[in-house]
Amino acid sequence: MTTDVTIIGAGLGGLTLARVLHLHGIPAAVYEAETSPEARSQGGMLDIHDYNGQLALQAAGLMDEFREIVLEGREALRFLDPRGNVLFDKADDGTGGRPEVQRGELRRMLLDSLPAGTVRWGHKVTGARALGDGRHEVTFAGGGRVTTGLLVGADGAWSRVRPLVSGAVPEYVGRSVVETYLFDADTRHPVAAKTVGGGSLIVPSKDRELFAHREKGDTLHVYAGLHRPRDWFDAIDFTDAAAATARIAREFEGWAPELVALITDTDVAPVLRPLYALPAAHRWERVPGVTLLGDAAHLAAPNGEGANLAMLDAAELGEALAAHPGDVEAALAVYERALFPRSAEVAAAEETAADGDDRDPIRALLAAFGEQE
Repeated sequence: MTTDVTIIGAGLGGLTLARVLHLHGIPAAVYEAETSPEARSQGGMLDIHDYNGQLALQAAGLMDEFREIVLEGREALRFLDPRGNVLFDKADDGTGGRPEVQRGELRRMLLDSLPAGTVRWGHKVTGARALGDGRHEVTFAGGGRVTTGLLVGADGAWSRVRPLVSGAVPEYVGRSVVETYLFDADTRHPVAAKTVGGGSLIVPSKDRELFAHREKGDTLHVYAGLHRPRDWFDAIDFTDAAAATARIAREFEGWAPELVALITDTDVAPVLRPLYALPAAHRWERVPGVTLLGDAAHLAAPNGEGANLAMLDAAELGEALAAHPGDVEAALAVYERALFPRSAEVAAAEETAADGDDRDPIRALLAAFGEQE
């Protein structure tokens, strides 16, 4: 099979690109390893920023649909210290510029905006190779293959497309998060619900932190972050939910009981999420007929920008291709010229924030939100 634009990965970036191309009359095929849109949970909430993610949705012509799935009131933000003292408490007044949505609903919105058959489910990439003259062949598990004039890697951290342009490999950043969920929080976990408040809660410290979001359906989604080597987590048996929960909670000994309860009162088995990143300012020399977007291009530890940047990458790539009909290389050059410095700027800001947290995490976090000089 031969297609003109082949996108690997049906995440938010890949789907945004397909949508923008569709609006400009440029056909594309999206290949996704998952067998269906419902193959796995799509994660929790995302705040979609007015300076990147929302710009992408405007380019995709989906702002009205986006407003329909926004969770009202979820921009409320609260910082506590480990003793449970309130440091900052801001209600959602509708002016924050970062409305929250469920990731799964955002992905469904993008899928519904595409022509039937755009996404080819159950296509796990096993390899990709250059054929010359900017063309590439992609092979799939089971023996299928596709030849394309433009190959876009929107396939995340462990991209199978990235090796065509770069030898960079993600490395562990020295910390991981452990996810928990508390369901029917207002009735079954009232203390936890009151502690988190109406939106998001952040409790920072030097080598551990708690993040929690109030999601749709009275659910609290909690991330317990720990700065520990991989082998420390490898020594924990996460198949034993009770033991793993107790072991993670022990690292928060001395914290306020209502904060520790966000871990110990979990209604699900805790899930380990090791964090990886590509080198800061990752870039590559122009390779004909192929490029990357999102985590495939600039994977970083979670900083609130990942999904937003992936969508903006996609929108800018789609618009560059539309602006240079018949000249893929000119479009890719324009796209990558903007991509690289933007990615480097975000990576630098993340490193600065991490350094600040080592000195005084609470002061650094408040400063980031404009509460201190």
